[in-house]
Amino acid sequence: MGTARTACLVSLCAAVMTATMAAEPAQPRGRGPAVPACTTIACDVQGDWERTKTLVLGLVNAMPDDKFGYKPTPAQQSIGFIAQHLANDNYFFCNNFGTMKGTRAAADTTTADSVKATWPKETLVSQLKASIAFCEQALGQLDDTKLADQVTMTFRGQSRQAPRAQMVLGHALDMADHYSQIANYMRLNNLIPPTALPRPTGR
Repeated sequence: MGTARTACLVSLCAAVMTATMAAEPAQPRGRGPAVPACTTIACDVQGDWERTKTLVLGLVNAMPDDKFGYKPTPAQQSIGFIAQHLANDNYFFCNNFGTMKGTRAAADTTTADSVKATWPKETLVSQLKASIAFCEQALGQLDDTKLADQVTMTFRGQSRQAPRAQMVLGHALDMADHYSQIANYMRLNNLIPPTALPRPTGR
């Protein structure tokens, strides 16, 4: 990974953080203490993660048990496959946020993804929650000064070096991508994603 590309990724993180902070509405006066604004990339990533993981869990929980085998076409992933894939990806990315490494049961790492996709909703949701809990701990290690550090990324048996910033951005994009995927699946089943439901009046 070249120095120029590493610098570019870190700059992109900074740009994303700046744009997000600029988009945040100011705390209205008289509505409680002001929430301190994020001043680091790590802080902003953690804030975005809190929102994203809540959205993803809300979608998976809202999907009925009997729909976990649903997929729009034979070539696409089922809901169950996406759920187990999300858990895998959380460990894949968050293991590279610092020295902390996630631990999993042997069956979770040796069983084929296609088999895990058929496990009961309760099992898949439990595993997803465990992976999210690990990521929340791993995110606590993020330090802006270490985003350009090189980490070893292993994918499909191939390893290469990549800046930590790439793993951080990749994780955020991956979660957003699969959130959109599940939301579309829900609509194809005439189900409304929780985020699209009308807000209670008076709020």
